[in-house]
Amino acid sequence: MDKKLRSRVKLFGNLLGNILRAQAGDQVFSAVETLRKGYINLRKEDNAKKQQQLRLLISRLDPHTLTQVVRAFSIYFSLVNIAEEAYQHQYRRRLCRFSDGPAWPGSFNATLNEFKQQNISAEQLQTILNRTAYYPVITAHPTEAKRRMVKEALRRIFLTSEELDDTRLSKQERREIIERLEGEIQILWKTDEVRVRRPRVEDEIRTGIGYFQDCLFDAVPQTYRNMEKAVAKIYAGSPAVSVPSFLRFGSWVGGDRDGNPNVTPETTRFALRLQARSVLLEYLNRIGSLTRVLTLSNSLCRPAEAFTQALADYDYLVETAFEGDSERFANEPYRRMLFLMRYRLERNLVAIKHSLGEHVHEPTEHAYADEDELLRDLHLIHNSLLSHGDAKIANGTVKDLIRQIETFGFFLMNLDVRQESTRHSSTVNEVLAQGFGNYNYADMDEDQRLATLSELIAAKRRPTLARAQLSDETRETLEVFDVMAQMRDEISPRAFGTYVISMTHAASHVMEVMFLAHLAGLVDCDSEQWRCDIEISPLFETIEDLAHIEIVMERLLENSTYRRLLAASGDIQEVMLGYSDSCKDGGILASGWSLYQAQRKITAIAAKHGIECRLFHGRGGTIGRGGGPTHEAILSQPAGTVFGQIKFTEQGEVLSSKYSNHETAVYELTMGSTGLLKASRCIVQEVPGDHDEYLEIIDQLVRMGEGAYRDLTDDNPALLDYFYEATPVNEIGMMNIGSRPSHRKQGDRSKDSVRAIAWVFGWAQARHTLPAWYGIGTALAQWADNDEQRIATLRQMNRQWPFFRALLSNTQMALFKADMRIAQEYAQLCLDSDTSATIYGHVRDEYRQTVDTVLTVTDSDHLLDESPGLALSLARRNPYLDPLNNIQITLLKRYRDERQPEQERNIWLDPLLRSINAIAAGMRNTG
Repeated sequence: MDKKLRSRVKLFGNLLGNILRAQAGDQVFSAVETLRKGYINLRKEDNAKKQQQLRLLISRLDPHTLTQVVRAFSIYFSLVNIAEEAYQHQYRRRLCRFSDGPAWPGSFNATLNEFKQQNISAEQLQTILNRTAYYPVITAHPTEAKRRMVKEALRRIFLTSEELDDTRLSKQERREIIERLEGEIQILWKTDEVRVRRPRVEDEIRTGIGYFQDCLFDAVPQTYRNMEKAVAKIYAGSPAVSVPSFLRFGSWVGGDRDGNPNVTPETTRFALRLQARSVLLEYLNRIGSLTRVLTLSNSLCRPAEAFTQALADYDYLVETAFEGDSERFANEPYRRMLFLMRYRLERNLVAIKHSLGEHVHEPTEHAYADEDELLRDLHLIHNSLLSHGDAKIANGTVKDLIRQIETFGFFLMNLDVRQESTRHSSTVNEVLAQGFGNYNYADMDEDQRLATLSELIAAKRRPTLARAQLSDETRETLEVFDVMAQMRDEISPRAFGTYVISMTHAASHVMEVMFLAHLAGLVDCDSEQWRCDIEISPLFETIEDLAHIEIVMERLLENSTYRRLLAASGDIQEVMLGYSDSCKDGGILASGWSLYQAQRKITAIAAKHGIECRLFHGRGGTIGRGGGPTHEAILSQPAGTVFGQIKFTEQGEVLSSKYSNHETAVYELTMGSTGLLKASRCIVQEVPGDHDEYLEIIDQLVRMGEGAYRDLTDDNPALLDYFYEATPVNEIGMMNIGSRPSHRKQGDRSKDSVRAIAWVFGWAQARHTLPAWYGIGTALAQWADNDEQRIATLRQMNRQWPFFRALLSNTQMALFKADMRIAQEYAQLCLDSDTSATIYGHVRDEYRQTVDTVLTVTDSDHLLDESPGLALSLARRNPYLDPLNNIQITLLKRYRDERQPEQERNIWLDPLLRSINAIAAGMRNTG
């Protein structure tokens, strides 16, 4: 089967070569080919003379030619990504042909068969499903910068190349498709992949919405259909199992203001209105299609009484909706109903257009009050069709639309709001000082703060504030809560997800947000019934924060005011766990284990207080930021801590790799959903807990691994000089890839200031990838101490413990992507040779030790032996990454050479920034 993949990659390479020769000229084509073949040969056999010749070639290329060479390799990686994605599609389709329905590991069929073998009954499956909520959250943390037009071009190439898999093609038809394919690649070649300006938050909002327009609107109902078929097949003969709409989507784009001054209250309004417009247009299109399908005549079927009555109740709309033709579709009741529904939905769209500043001269009366009203009408149609024997029609496009509305509502994605805790503390301090006069909140201890906030909320005290006299930051913070109240009314009560508090260090940080929500009318404490229209998610990010999670959460849930408000909002406490900053802080071992322990603590606290807990995992794309396959990541959570709900961030290039093509999106939603179902088995069956011996061992490993990581990153003063000089992190900050700054405090080069994305991305570009593995080799080697019995124990842990197995599997991926030979070349960029030698020596030695110990513990001969497909994919890319890394090193030297005039240095900046994009495309999940 891999033969077909190699053939498709070769075809893409040949077509790109044709375009290079014709469009870029022989010089560019010759340079690309010389570099490509030269580095392929160097991978086979090291040759210092050949290496020097290739470096000399790179050094002689002018800026324009270098730019075109970099673009050629970048586009090649994009084409390889398409070929590999299509290959995976074909592989899964082939599995379907040889079995009765999709049966790849992690498919619905395979998962439900496992459930049957574990004696999970239909009733128990229903119990799990009723508590299931799978919740991906789109964030604007791009580590790849594909413009919308580039994504659309890649999508066309993907679809055109898929046509070549039709075995019925004649030679002439095949030639025509290849010609069209070459044309699409030529368009890609002539489309600038780099933005000329930094994207605004508004651009990021549109990008996020684009994934739904591209495929998620279709992928969601398809996922449900696949699951329903699997349930009907595997649990045939059992009591009927109903599959609820458990998929939800969230967004931080337009709501995440932590460290991003470009996200204003008006930005949040715009995000929700644009999301609403997008989803309303989708529903209008779907209802329009249904009007051409549900042409059933009332002379040939008898609609249900409830439907007929609802249609009659719409008589007041007939004259307006049908523009005087009151008898239109009189004999086609479903078409008549759908046209009236479309008319009402168009009023919703008109209202949204008005709010977006579009001058639409149409009335907005008769609009649906909310998505529930629209769902009611659709359910009436669905049930009526069932009543006269048309289940196949009812459960087709009608049910698909019901699924969409149940998933996306009138809001598309639940918008989370995020802000850093100190902003709330300072706002509360200013509000209390002006509104009450006798409070000095800043000087209070934790007990006093909790008591004061609880008293003010419970007493319903809302002072009249002279906002003009408040600081700009305080006015803006208060306005965010006003916007939340406004948009709940304007868009949907479910428009917002949770209010995430970054840097949560105390229970009072949560109560501060509750108090500010109270001021905006989102919280009301009546003696009879309390109301809470906000859900708050404390975010614990650093190793220290994760260690204190128990203290903070216990204190919070013991507060009677907070507890009553939590009950009023559904008794579900969401807690967010930060992977990126904890890994940057203490290393991958300490981060992974701290997060693991935190989950166990949180779920135990939730059980103690009789509430549900939803864990929100702040994962990135790369291993150093919690990345890795979603299915395996969910299964590696602590046993008995996943109770049907999981929420996680989707970031950077992960978004485009998962949600650019329909079939891939269905696969990813399936794998995530089945991972969640498997991890939630504890809802209905007792699952074995962790092995005590393993817990003791991992504690020791973590201490050793964190010590090694901190020795390098905290206790070695030369490390940060090395990081800023031996990686392109400063240049990454110059790229137009995101609206958020790369550092929390501009000009502060400390480890605390640099954002985790830039930290991980910089090390990845320089082929170190150390955040994802540094310290693991030391920990394993020190603990094992060459003792065969201890090595056997570690091997047993790898076989039996999903957490440890996932850790080592992800480590292997990161080690495979690292390359110490290339890393050494980057190390030479350091201004101080001692710094270069010392830091690089530490990294190289730890790398070698980590490779050796991981191979020993996994009992493997080579990295990724257990994932040969992934190993082949990454190995295939290396000879093409090598020239890009060497080009980037050359460009960094020239751009940073302050002996040259600024104008001379700047001519190398464009190809340099393009090289960052190209390397990211080749390495894929790098940020």
